[in-house]
Amino acid sequence: MSHAENAIAPRISLVVPVYRVQGYLRACLDSILDQSFTDFEIVAIDDASPDACGRILDEYAARDERVVPVHLTENQGIGKARDLGALRARGDYIFFLDSDDTLAEGALQAVADRLDLTADPDILLLNHVRTYWTNRVQASAAGEMLAAAGKDVFTALERPEYLTMFAVVWNRVYRREFYVGNEFTFTDGIYEDALMVYKTMLTAERIACLEQVCVEYRQRRQGNSMRTPGRKHFGIFEQYARLFAFLDERPHLEPVRPLMFERMVSHFLFTLVRPDRIVPSDRASFFKRSAQQYRRFKPAGFTRPEGMTGVRFELLERGSYPAYQAFELAGATKSKLRKRALKTKNVLGRKAYDQLYRMYQRRPIDENLAVYSAYWNRGVACNPAAIYHKAKELAPHVHGVWVVRAGDEENVPAGVDYVVSRSPRYWEVMARAKYLVNNVNFPNEIVKRPGQVHLQTHHGTPLKQMGIDQQRFPAAAKNMSFHKMLERVDKWDFSLSSNQHSTEIWERVYPCAFENIDSGYPRNDVYFQATSADVARIRAELGIQDGQTAILYCPTVRDYQKGFIPRLDLERLCRELGPDHVVLVRAHYFYGADPQLAALQERGLIKDVSRYPVVEDLCLASDVLITDYSSIMFDYACLDRPIVSYVDDWDVYSKARGVYFDLLSQEPGQTPGATATSEDELIEVFRSGAWNGERAAALRQAFRERFVQYDDGHAAERVVRRIFLNQEATPAVLPLAERTPAPRPAQATDRAGVTTGDTAGDADLVGA
Repeated sequence: MSHAENAIAPRISLVVPVYRVQGYLRACLDSILDQSFTDFEIVAIDDASPDACGRILDEYAARDERVVPVHLTENQGIGKARDLGALRARGDYIFFLDSDDTLAEGALQAVADRLDLTADPDILLLNHVRTYWTNRVQASAAGEMLAAAGKDVFTALERPEYLTMFAVVWNRVYRREFYVGNEFTFTDGIYEDALMVYKTMLTAERIACLEQVCVEYRQRRQGNSMRTPGRKHFGIFEQYARLFAFLDERPHLEPVRPLMFERMVSHFLFTLVRPDRIVPSDRASFFKRSAQQYRRFKPAGFTRPEGMTGVRFELLERGSYPAYQAFELAGATKSKLRKRALKTKNVLGRKAYDQLYRMYQRRPIDENLAVYSAYWNRGVACNPAAIYHKAKELAPHVHGVWVVRAGDEENVPAGVDYVVSRSPRYWEVMARAKYLVNNVNFPNEIVKRPGQVHLQTHHGTPLKQMGIDQQRFPAAAKNMSFHKMLERVDKWDFSLSSNQHSTEIWERVYPCAFENIDSGYPRNDVYFQATSADVARIRAELGIQDGQTAILYCPTVRDYQKGFIPRLDLERLCRELGPDHVVLVRAHYFYGADPQLAALQERGLIKDVSRYPVVEDLCLASDVLITDYSSIMFDYACLDRPIVSYVDDWDVYSKARGVYFDLLSQEPGQTPGATATSEDELIEVFRSGAWNGERAAALRQAFRERFVQYDDGHAAERVVRRIFLNQEATPAVLPLAERTPAPRPAQATDRAGVTTGDTAGDADLVGA
């Protein structure tokens, strides 16, 4: 019976160990599930991952029965996770794929075709590429060698050159009966791949090759265990000791012992010089252990490589680390030394490192001082403001100081301590504050001292592509240095998130070593705390008349155009909707005062609220939001009020800026309500009542379930307790069904039982 007729076991089992990869896991799974070849299963081992990986696996399993999640209650390590996956696998072949890597398009079909063509070898070697966060793609060194094999089938003894391929288990697939029948298992610790690769290659009786690129090997900027320095890298010695014990038990493998020795020593020397593996204080010790292993396992008659590599082998055999150091130092060119000296001089001579700043950096950190900033020092606002006020309540011992721009001092609320950016006191508080809180990045010139805590609050949920994802979009990437951006992100200790979508995106597009805090956005607490009296007061302050439907129109900035260009004929919109509606227009803060909006306001057609200081008040006062790509839609969803997406330039914007999901799809979880792509459609949305209809409500509910995940009115408290008081992030997030948003204008009864406006038909619903 052919395999296609076998409905029980799949052709390929992809074994995917999963741990702390929530920012990359979806891309990995999607790359598998989107393959044209479909006869596979994914055995995904959740190795007690503390993030959302387990939930993501369950989500995919609910959609596709080929995804088989296995949840471990205790972390076992990648080797044990792979072992368990191999035992659970049912396929003819086992394909170990790391959960932060992806499959290339057409990879599984190419694998299946080559397996058929070569009559099911024990091992099929695959090609790969390295992908970098800069979008650079680097071909592997094995491409030509794999192509040269063609359809041949061989053993490692017959063609030992294939033992020099990158020694990882994910660039090959194993016939399951061969792998399980020989009882291969991974050893503890890192560098387990090399041992497994050599043992399986030297055991296999039939090896074949595939030159097509199958795996896209992600070069993570940070977060890869292999790139975290420490003594754990000394585990490489035990792994190679096991390899030579394996060779000792198999005399017929004696011909490849010199090659295995050369591979071992090269691996030692490669590891020794990597600063992301061996710290300088450990290098002498690592060198000594390498020399001991060199002498222990050196084959009789071994011939050292030629050139500089051979010299390094000789120095290692001699065991003299000072001599090795001298050799490496002598090998550094004068130009490199000059460049290094020049770079050091430039860094130390930068303007920010003036005498005053350096003096304050020598003083002790003030454990009870916090510095706040928002929107590039534009004032007391957003998440930092909510945290500031909650800290005054829960952690009054922490004194908060705000950074503001020169000329904006009069806008600072009474009683709030502040410094003007780049003033003498600014350098003092930046150098001495224990806590640095911002919703954007502080300037490059600010140095984060050891002991300081940097909290990045962000100021929105990403619809448009962010961070390193912007590299693919010239309109967004112009004038941006991504290397500098990531140097700023390197200063973050904590990153706030209001939903799992954001957590995954931040982790992937800012590949740095911060810790996520899934707390909700503190600025959104007010949407669950405000009363109907608050809503009525704000509407009165804005001049919104009783019975009017207040429409808040908040378009966002366009990277592909300059200046504020209204995308709506606001005069026509107001005329068509009539006096029962009032339009509040808030242009993006990047833009200055707009004369067109001022003229329309003078005529009484709109209310220009672009400079209104508290956007949350505007949301509370409005009945419905019209926006395009602004992250205000995610905050507004907390209120459970209608959202209309007016996106007349979707095709242009999505191509120029890049987006993470399709607002126009009408898919639950992607579209927050009614949509319009022209003025006529927008006007009809309101005339027909579609803006507030059942379909819009259903879409809004799905949107809330996805994006109003952690916002419940207690986000600021969770953050303050975690950051300033070093407590667990409590209280726990309330289930969405148990949260009570602020009452809608003129429709509900407030928490004190005071009715505002006509509530006919709603009394029974609110228990009045």
